Amino acid sequence: MTLEQGLVLGILGCAMALFIWGRWRYDVVALMALLSAVLAGLIPMDEAFSGFSHPAVITVAAILILSRMLSLSGAVDILARHVIPARGSPTLMIGACCILAAVLSAFMNNVGALALLIPITLQAAAKSNIPPSRFLMPVSFASILGGMTTLIGTPPNIIVASYRAGAEGSSFSMFDFTPVGATLMLAGVSFVVLVGWRLLPKSRDGAHAGQNLFENIASYVTEARVTEDAKAKGKRLIEIERELDELEAVVIAVVRNNQRILAPHRYQRIQEGDVLILEADPEGLAKSIPTLGLELVGERSDDDHDSELKSEDTVQEDGEGIEAQNLQSEEVKLIEVVILPNSRLIGSTAKGLRLRNRFGINLLAISRQGSTSGERLRSTVFAAGDVLLLQGEEDRIASFTNSFGCAPLGKREIKLPHFKEAMKAGALMVGAAAFAASGLVSAAVAFVTAAVLAVILRILPVRETYEALDGSVIVLLAALIPVANAVGSSGAAELIAETLVNDLAGGDPVLTLGLLLVVTMLLTDFMNNAATAAVMSPIAISLASQLSVNTDTFLMAVAVGASSAFLTPIGHQNNTLILGPGGYRFSDYWRMGLPLDIVIVSIAIPMLLLVWPL
Repeated sequence: MTLEQGLVLGILGCAMALFIWGRWRYDVVALMALLSAVLAGLIPMDEAFSGFSHPAVITVAAILILSRMLSLSGAVDILARHVIPARGSPTLMIGACCILAAVLSAFMNNVGALALLIPITLQAAAKSNIPPSRFLMPVSFASILGGMTTLIGTPPNIIVASYRAGAEGSSFSMFDFTPVGATLMLAGVSFVVLVGWRLLPKSRDGAHAGQNLFENIASYVTEARVTEDAKAKGKRLIEIERELDELEAVVIAVVRNNQRILAPHRYQRIQEGDVLILEADPEGLAKSIPTLGLELVGERSDDDHDSELKSEDTVQEDGEGIEAQNLQSEEVKLIEVVILPNSRLIGSTAKGLRLRNRFGINLLAISRQGSTSGERLRSTVFAAGDVLLLQGEEDRIASFTNSFGCAPLGKREIKLPHFKEAMKAGALMVGAAAFAASGLVSAAVAFVTAAVLAVILRILPVRETYEALDGSVIVLLAALIPVANAVGSSGAAELIAETLVNDLAGGDPVLTLGLLLVVTMLLTDFMNNAATAAVMSPIAISLASQLSVNTDTFLMAVAVGASSAFLTPIGHQNNTLILGPGGYRFSDYWRMGLPLDIVIVSIAIPMLLLVWPL
């Protein structure tokens, strides 16, 4: 092993360890690896940021934009209305949701497709009277499987195609992935629909099932009356909130003359007899009452007053808790949202964001992996997959969730979209795919052209195009591509290939192919799938060269393996997205993921050998 090989393998090994550790974001780790390789002299200074102009990065960016176009145009609603039945058995409903997820993911971003389908999936689960945990994971897996079928279905396919262009002089075309990918998709979806969902635990009710977040509001929301001698009497709400800030408490409503004032104005003056509805963890609530000199509602013997106060405001509806109903009205709503994997909220807190002051929104509860807690809500660091219960005006919450990357979990009506806009969006996507498949233009040119036309034809606002771009994915790919190239140019990929071929596979091409597939599948369960594809593609090319066999067979194995993230919630963004809504635990993914991996391996190897002979 040369010094150069040792350095690049060391950098790569450290990057993989950091990916698996998960302390820092994938894009930050990728940049660290890139800069380390540049400083070590493995990548020339003038090529350090060449990845940002790489066709794979440009294509991924264009697909993200076109995915947003499809979702906003209403094309997904049209498909959902025709595919999801109104009623049916659990198998039928799960099957319909999975088929829709797989079809959408073949032509749009997986995470975007799943985010659109989560509310529909939850409705289907309710209609079938089974826990959402038995619906969400099959739909997530089906979405991942659907991405295998086309060039643009998932970033790993685009990355593998770019390495093929470097090795063979031409890229894989739009539907070169379809024979193997579609076969695996059909087999995998059939498994999760007929068998897989039955392997999942019945007890995982998720954050929203049974209205757990709503029911637990009472544990950290308290009603306290402003007495004649209260310190809060005569003060403006903004002054009271300043005193409560250190205690991490907030006034989320005021009851005056039997009328609720939800999300009250900060400059409203508090009067004697008002009832303040305070939200905080138990310790904060205990300190807030004496700080303001308030009296807990219920401590007085004036039962008539309490009865009168609550008579109009405690109507139980739709199974939600009484306390929850007291905190919403026609204007102010309680809405559950899930934090998407690339949300701007990740790593932030409600206190740091100043949700109430800046956005007029109150955070009432957080659910993480199905567990709810009212402790230190405002200081809890948000993570991907968390389910938040927000209170505020519906428009304000919608604007906030769109800007910060959240998806609503509440009932999502499938509305009749603007048919012409949906048809334009569909035609643009089909046209771009056709041009990319024809070979007349490259995939990057075809899909960027479609993205530009979407803006020109006003199908997609310019602002939405930039919001659609997932900066973390773009930076991840742009940073890792030069590092992966260094793995190949330094001879490190050949070194790894020699070890696999000679020491583990005994020189057998089929066994080597199987090892490559399995190793890639294991890596992608703990690393980002795009990162896995970038790391393993140079190794696949070296393996094929060592064995003097078809390079395409081994690159396709990497494409399949990098998209087979079924064992953990961190291997694929979709698995992270369903973690909170489904109430899953880390071990739940093995229940269905491990047998699905076995199905994939058993079918993928013969299909690869059949479609791409050695």
